[in-house]
Amino acid sequence: FMFNSMIIQTFTFNGFQENTSVVYSGKDAVIVDPGCYERFEQQALLDFIQSNELKVHAILNTHCHLDHVLGNAFCVDQFQVNLITHKEELFTLSLAERSAQMYGFPAFVNSPEPTVFVEDNQIIRFGELEFKIIFAPGHSIGHIAFYNEANAVLIGGDILFKGSFGRTDLPGGSMEVLKKSIHERMFTLPENTIVYPGHGPTTTIGEEKRSNYIWQF
Repeated sequence: FMFNSMIIQTFTFNGFQENTSVVYSGKDAVIVDPGCYERFEQQALLDFIQSNELKVHAILNTHCHLDHVLGNAFCVDQFQVNLITHKEELFTLSLAERSAQMYGFPAFVNSPEPTVFVEDNQIIRFGELEFKIIFAPGHSIGHIAFYNEANAVLIGGDILFKGSFGRTDLPGGSMEVLKKSIHERMFTLPENTIVYPGHGPTTTIGEEKRSNYIWQF
């Protein structure tokens, strides 16, 4: 997908069918929510970055549920860059090892601690890439989304899906809080904003405002 100069390559990794995004402009790149667990998944990600001669500036986590951090250790080690998330997600990350045992990921290498914490409405830049942080908890306690206004793109993690939304029954989740996040933070973005969710196909804010059954809650 190409919007002006920003390109998003999505890989669907691990048993949870999690979407890992490589976002790049020119040679500047970030990896959002690396879910690569199997060797061949790690290799696919690496091959893509190398064949496009991308410079990975950082690893970003929208949140730290197991399926979104399975590849954190691999990517941080491989690229020697900062791991960036919201400080509230330290709680979620602390549960990852137990989740890995529970869900049958015996080779899980626990994620390193995040090295940079971002706040709501903060602007972060990596070369030609720029994102605004949108704090939108409910699926997890410190969930954030990465918004690029110029390209009308939202890398939204597990807040909003095509025709659905993130589950709220995990530790730190809340339906009331998620609903507020969606109505006040997601649905106030321009309708043409393309949403790259943590699972499933892309959608737009306009489409979800019209058809998403979050309205019924």
